[in-house]
Parts: sequence; C-alpha cells; structure tokens
Amino acid sequence: LSPGAKMGCFTFIKVMMILFNLAIFLSGGTLLGVGIWVKVDGESFLNIFGALSSSILQVVNVAYLLIVIGAILLVIGFLGCYGAQKESKCLLMMFFSVVLIIFIAEVAAAVVALVFTGLAETLLTGLVTPLLKEKYGVDKTFTEIWNVTMTEVHCCGLNNYTDFNNSYFYETHGSYPRQCCGMQEPCNSTLAAETAVKGCFEQILEEIRTNARVAGSVAAGIAALEIAAMAVSMYLYCRLDEK
Repeated sequence: LSPGAKMGCFTFIKVMMILFNLAIFLSGGTLLGVGIWVKVDGESFLNIFGALSSSILQVVNVAYLLIVIGAILLVIGFLGCYGAQKESKCLLMMFFSVVLIIFIAEVAAAVVALVFTGLAETLLTGLVTPLLKEKYGVDKTFTEIWNVTMTEVHCCGLNNYTDFNNSYFYETHGSYPRQCCGMQEPCNSTLAAETAVKGCFEQILEEIRTNARVAGSVAAGIAALEIAAMAVSMYLYCRLDEK
C-alpha cells in the first residue's frame, strides 16, 4: 500500500478503536451507576423490578457484581479510547494486557467448568445439603430463595427430594416442599418418588446443555471481540513506531 493508503487505514482503525472503546466506557459507567444505585437505594430497585429481584439480590450481591464489572469496563474503555486518541504506546499496551488477562481468565474458567463439573456437584452437595436440612423452613430469607429457585427452575433440592430427609421442614410438616411433587400437596415420599422431580443442580446443567449452542455462540462472539480488540491495539502500537 502507498503511504497515503496506510495512513488512511491507520486513521480509520484508530477512529473505530476510539468509538468501540467509548461504547465500552459508557456501558461501564452505566453498570457502575446502577450498581451504586442498588447498593445505596435497594428498596427503589425492588419496587421497580418486583419481588423476584429480591431473591436475585439475596442469591448474588448484584450491587457489588455490577460495580466490579462496571469498573473493569470503565478501565478497559478508558485505556483503549484515550490510548488510541493520544496515540500512547503505554496505554495501548496496558489495554492489550488487561484484555489478554480477561481472555485467559475466561478460557481458564471454561476449562475448569468442563473438567470439574462433577467435583463442583460433590462440593455443593457437601455444603448445601446440610444447610437445606437445617435452614429450610427456619430462615425466612433462605427458604424464600429456595422456593423461588425450585418454582422457577422446576426442581427440588440440590440433588432431589431426599435432600430434605431428616430436615427441619420434613420433621415439622411431615412432608416435602410441594415443588418436589410438581406443586401437588401433600408431598409425601411416595408421590415425590413417582413425580421424580430433578434436583436443581442437574436441572440447571440440563438447561445449560439445552442452550449450549446459544451460550457457545455468545462466548465465541465475546472471545472474537476480545481477540479483535487485542489485534487492533497491537496494530496501532506497532504502527506508532513507523510514524
């Protein structure tokens, strides 16, 4: 290519890099703002998004999650946008490094998820099942979380209805949660065995497998964007030596 064509290509890629990372920066700012809002004024958030959001907030601390993700996106967007605008090799390299670290972490997480699914089930069984026996029907928040989860996912316990054997709930009510019998009451051992409602862990895994193509496509798209972002930042970094 002629010097003019090369310069035009460099300018185009620089502008696209700025716009792309500006969008990331604004998205990060939005998530950060929402996270702070949920943390400071969670009651308004619950009023707007309904009762289900209460259980979601209790399962995962959404405020901190949004703040962390928003802060990461802000840093990435700033480094990419400002680095391209100022043609700073230092900022471009920092952008490349941060995206590379995130990419490696995502790949590692995917490998761990594939390899250690069985181990995760064993660990969860050892940790969660005792809690179900002790807290379900005793702790209002804990009970509500599991009721929403079992109703929405159409599951029972972590593994199946036997997780509630010798539990406080069974000893008190003489039955299993109605979700273990397809919402039929009273839910005794015979009906629960006949209904054979799957455990929540297995049901969630099945949902993931069912939607694996969509999840895989989304993951592949994110990975492609990250690789493209790294390639563009490295291209700009190398071209700066020629200017």
